[in-house]
Amino acid sequence: MNVLVVKANNRPAAEGVSSKMYETFMEALQGADQLNVTTYDVFAEDTPYFGQDLFNAFGKLQSGEELTDLEQRLLAAKQKAMDAVSAADVVVFAYPLWNLTIPAKLQTFIDYVYAAGFSFKYDEQGNMVQLMTDKKAIFLSARGGVYSTPEMAPMEMSTNYLRNVVGGIFGMDIIDEVVIEGHNATPDKAAEIIEAGLEKVKEAAAKLAKLPQNA
Repeated sequence: MNVLVVKANNRPAAEGVSSKMYETFMEALQGADQLNVTTYDVFAEDTPYFGQDLFNAFGKLQSGEELTDLEQRLLAAKQKAMDAVSAADVVVFAYPLWNLTIPAKLQTFIDYVYAAGFSFKYDEQGNMVQLMTDKKAIFLSARGGVYSTPEMAPMEMSTNYLRNVVGGIFGMDIIDEVVIEGHNATPDKAAEIIEAGLEKVKEAAAKLAKLPQNA
């Protein structure tokens, strides 16, 4: 089983809780020889932002014009992200909530693979069809505040966003979500909150390792 882990925090694990979740998850999978685990680090990869330069590159490809360096980088980055997702049976996202949403680099990764004909399509009646229903997803997320209450939940636009895109548009089966929250809001309980969350990360890794290889 091919597992792609999308790491979306470049803070050291001592400072970034979702970075620690990533490290804990990877450590917990050591010895799971039946899994082929690779990491796509959105901060380490060359990921130019999605915009008009990419559309210019598409047009030049059709007309046979020469691409600029930026256009070449964009096409290569988009293809690399798509290839990584294509090869994966399970995609694990490890990310923080920053300013109510996901990091911009993770948004860029999503933009690369959020493509008609690749992750979804439209049928003859104009209905959206999910194209990644054969894949599974796991979310590992950290947020310093508490966003699980009815009052705050609508403001949380990281995991909610990924659920809608990865599950709703792409059609991946979200098999696990681990969220560590409130460690900044209640610093006196931070160590306890984080430790309990990391135990759930280990449990998620253990469940993944036990999945049937044809699941």
